[in-house]
Amino acid sequence: MTGTEWFIVFMFSFGVLAYHRASLVVWTLSFFLLTVFLSVFHSVASGWIIATWIVLTPIFAILNFFPLRRTLLTQHILTFYRRVMPTMSRTEKEALAAGTVTWEGDLFCGAPDWQKLLNLPQAKLSIEEQAFLDGPVEKLCSMLDDWDITHTRADLSPAVWQFLKDNGFFSLIIPKEYGGKQFSAYAHSQILTKVYGVSSTAATTIAVPNSLGPAELLLHYGTEEQKNYYLPRLACGEDVPCFALTGPDAGSDAGAMPDTGIVCWGEHEGKKTLGILLNFNKRYITLAPVATVLGLAFKLYDPEHLIGKTENLGITCALIPRNTPNVIIGRRHLPLNIAFQNGPIKGKDVFIPIDWIIGGPKMAGQGWRMLMECLAAGRAISLPASATGGAKMLSYVTGAYARIRRQFNVPIGRFEGIEEPLARIAGGTYVIDAARTFAAAAIDAGAKPSIASAIIKFHTTELARTLGNDVMDIHGGKGICLGPKNYAGRGYQAIPIAITVEGANILTRSMIIFGQGAMRCHPYIFAEFTAANLTDETMRLPAFDKAIIGHLSFTLSNFVRALFLSFTSGRFVIAPKGKTHRYFQHVTRFSAGFALIADVSLLLLGGALKRKESISARLGDILSYLYLISATLKFYHDHDKYAAELPLVRWACENYLYQTQEKFKELLQNYPNRFVGMLLNFVLFPWGKHFEKPSDKLTHKMAQLLLAPTDLRKRLAAGIFVSQVKNNFAVIMDDALDKAIAAEPIEKTVKTALAEKRIFGKTAIEQAQSALNEKIISPEEYNTLILASEARQAVIAVDDFAPEELSREGLKSERPNSQSIPHVEGEKNTRG
Repeated sequence: MTGTEWFIVFMFSFGVLAYHRASLVVWTLSFFLLTVFLSVFHSVASGWIIATWIVLTPIFAILNFFPLRRTLLTQHILTFYRRVMPTMSRTEKEALAAGTVTWEGDLFCGAPDWQKLLNLPQAKLSIEEQAFLDGPVEKLCSMLDDWDITHTRADLSPAVWQFLKDNGFFSLIIPKEYGGKQFSAYAHSQILTKVYGVSSTAATTIAVPNSLGPAELLLHYGTEEQKNYYLPRLACGEDVPCFALTGPDAGSDAGAMPDTGIVCWGEHEGKKTLGILLNFNKRYITLAPVATVLGLAFKLYDPEHLIGKTENLGITCALIPRNTPNVIIGRRHLPLNIAFQNGPIKGKDVFIPIDWIIGGPKMAGQGWRMLMECLAAGRAISLPASATGGAKMLSYVTGAYARIRRQFNVPIGRFEGIEEPLARIAGGTYVIDAARTFAAAAIDAGAKPSIASAIIKFHTTELARTLGNDVMDIHGGKGICLGPKNYAGRGYQAIPIAITVEGANILTRSMIIFGQGAMRCHPYIFAEFTAANLTDETMRLPAFDKAIIGHLSFTLSNFVRALFLSFTSGRFVIAPKGKTHRYFQHVTRFSAGFALIADVSLLLLGGALKRKESISARLGDILSYLYLISATLKFYHDHDKYAAELPLVRWACENYLYQTQEKFKELLQNYPNRFVGMLLNFVLFPWGKHFEKPSDKLTHKMAQLLLAPTDLRKRLAAGIFVSQVKNNFAVIMDDALDKAIAAEPIEKTVKTALAEKRIFGKTAIEQAQSALNEKIISPEEYNTLILASEARQAVIAVDDFAPEELSREGLKSERPNSQSIPHVEGEKNTRG
């Protein structure tokens, strides 16, 4: 064997071991066995064997002999690491420690196990949950008039408030032992999805008590006494909760809140009591104007060491009854004309007993961890459900509108300029639903997906924003004239609310998805950081040594995997068979490339990556796109590969593979180290760009899915409110769509007769009358045309108002103070 042949064999063996992430022991044994085998059974020049041994034996000796490795290698790396590692606040550390890692962790590692993904339990409803959706939720939707809610009342009607309380809508997550429903996360999401399709105000009112609010915090951290008192009251609606976190000076940086609590002695109910003196100023607090119990986050201090040795205890959460002295509920906010109850709360020298801390005194200072763990799950339910409900309803009615609405004597949905946004609406709705369902299933399986929830929240709400713009473009003047006939306007107005709350989207993209994702999802970085911060020096070096050696091997493997998968375009990846086979392979290829770039970026930039938000954001986009494709493939698989859904899956996968490619190129073109950027570009794209946007042919097919009453159109909108009740837009649109389709062949006959000058008339009705007179169409066909015309006019109609109708009581310049009274049955709530 020549030296060249020996080198090829050696490099091939190296590549196989690196690709399959062999352990250090396997590397060492393989090296020695290979050289022995080739020496004995093949005529390998001894000089090559000796040279290889001279080079590699010392390396393997150092790596395998732990004391030597730690002295010569790991100790120096640890010293450098401790010097350059980023500083991290307590709140940042607690945020990183919160939640669990789900599928995003597999993508971060560069070697996703597709069978593991497909084997995850499918999201399903129990019989009881389905009955609740078919019963109380359907009834609630039939009671909701969104124009009346948002324009006339600026509130839900008293009857709706009472219905929510009587039917347990505030108790979805509360265990049955406390009078709650104890529904799954998926059922919770399905309920909100249906209601959001009808009224954002009603859905938000339901969402808050079941999301980041006192009930969830009590369930996980409350004392038995707190649970036994509050949970039954919350379940039946006797208490209405809110949770106050954000303030004027602490929005995205909620950890910087200036609200304080001082542990001290005071008087409560006439008795000397150990407690907390609170001063706080909060705003944007949903349900605050009608809340009877306030959840409050504040920074707790114990200067006299009354409950322990620590003076600065940190962020703490407490429950405070509304009628506590010095608590002030301010006048209402009006978030973009969406009428859910929202407003500020303040407190000046508010004294509460120490036992009002959620979980009691032992949970003092644990508030940020509590909030982050609860937000990890809640962020994946409420806002994705809002995006899903809106997208499903609007995709259903917009497709029909594009078939019914005519210009140039052609349904506007037939124009290619309209087909493109229709395709985005159909594909985007499918992706939103897939992502929401995937996240809910993970929560029901026991996960608290902190990074996945950030991905889901950001991308579902951003997709909703894109879809909202497309819907408005297609509807034109119909969309911009508010009134009872406008089913798109209020939802369009509401989109920025979802973008803003529970982690503003700019912050989420720039800092959380990759910034926290790198620490939580990477198999070694958090372990390295934790080891480097150990105060016990005898444990620090061994723990760091274990993590850093694993990391070095991981990075080497990522380089080999990324290079091999890029050159082969992932064709040798083992993936599920079927029509989506190549999409699985492409995601594996990009996952390996992402893992490599993430590691290189962390190595080159270190702590500075925390400030390189453009790089972090693009890396987060890549991780997110791979997650969304995975969710889409899982969704399709769980639907038993329903063949008609394949165009939706193809559009989603091709769109996000293209977007992933572009984000890689964008990242590498702007990489701080130009040489490394060019090298990585060659590794990831040795043959240049590979992926293109979905074709015009696929776009056309996607648009057609929404233009007819097909089974797929109904599947895409599954779960929305389509019951036969007065003023249900979905029903009105379905009726008009059926009539328009029935009339189309008759209209074609009339149009032909007009072109041949066999009939005359300036308007469509005159032409139809002339065709009837000439017996070109029958009386039945004429009636079909008339019914279609009437239905079309009803659909395209917009509202108009007298001047006095455009001002409503409660929104005049003289506004009553909404420190108001909690909502009382049969009484209109004071509005500010």
